[in-house]
Amino acid sequence: MRLVYESSDDGQSLHGPDRTVLATTVDLADSLVSQTRGLMFRRSVPDDYALVFRFDSAKVRDLHMLFVFFPIDAVWVVDGVVRRVERLRPWLGFARDRADLIVELPAGAAADVEPGDQLVLEGKDEH
Repeated sequence: MRLVYESSDDGQSLHGPDRTVLATTVDLADSLVSQTRGLMFRRSVPDDYALVFRFDSAKVRDLHMLFVFFPIDAVWVVDGVVRRVERLRPWLGFARDRADLIVELPAGAAADVEPGDQLVLEGKDEH
């Protein structure tokens, strides 16, 4: 599975040539335990890594950085469209927004992603 995005500025389809791969190593936080734990207690993640939280509906969702030892980029998505991108600091970071999908990436990985862009999971675990 991989995570790709397309800028809302380039006018290409997600299946066109201008897609950007954000991560090729994708973990799904698909249980209450994995969603609660998130990236807590890890010392680092690979540069091509994403932790993805999928939900049945869009509502306001919180992210905290307690017991996370490194900065991350967090992306809130509703219906495949990026709503918010935020760099969160270790231990003290906190943010919330409406989402049916949240992605946590290494700091800097989502530097070019902006609200309005499209974000898609591709691969064997797609819904």
